Amino acid sequence: MFFHIVLERNMQLHPRFFGRNLRENLVSKLMKDVEGTCSGRHGFVVAITGIESIGKGLIRDGTGFVTFPVKYQCVVFRPFKGEILEAVVTLVNKMGFFAEAGPVQIFVSKHLIPDDMEFQAGDMPNYTTSDGSVKIQKECEVRLKIIGTRVDATEIFCVGTIKDDFLGVINDPAAA
Repeated sequence: MFFHIVLERNMQLHPRFFGRNLRENLVSKLMKDVEGTCSGRHGFVVAITGIESIGKGLIRDGTGFVTFPVKYQCVVFRPFKGEILEAVVTLVNKMGFFAEAGPVQIFVSKHLIPDDMEFQAGDMPNYTTSDGSVKIQKECEVRLKIIGTRVDATEIFCVGTIKDDFLGVINDPAAA
């Protein structure tokens, strides 16, 4: 799920960036440092949408660097238990498959794949129905349900299932 929240961060800036473009330099450094990162508490920072305030700088003794408190608005992505996501399969093996939904990696165990699908080894491993009509393989898109999440300081791991109504393969590029 996506959220629009306000976060704060202390930004250190080298004296060579002071001058007319101080604010622009501070904002570009903030975007470079924050966008694409993950905090376990808030999720993945997708984009900074605005700067609310930049506080007064504090000069660091001995270095000349200045620390500015910056309050900014951003869009974050945080998956929750019970959420339905569309993801792209990245790896298929006999234990299940891994899929990615944006920055989140989701594992779907073979026990959470419908019983009529069997693992097929070979040069392109996949899970196929007994009649061969549905095939889960690398690069295909699946709709899945998150049944568990584990949050670390810098990463979010998820476990999903496709063993439910309206879940499973939604687009198979190999069939096209």
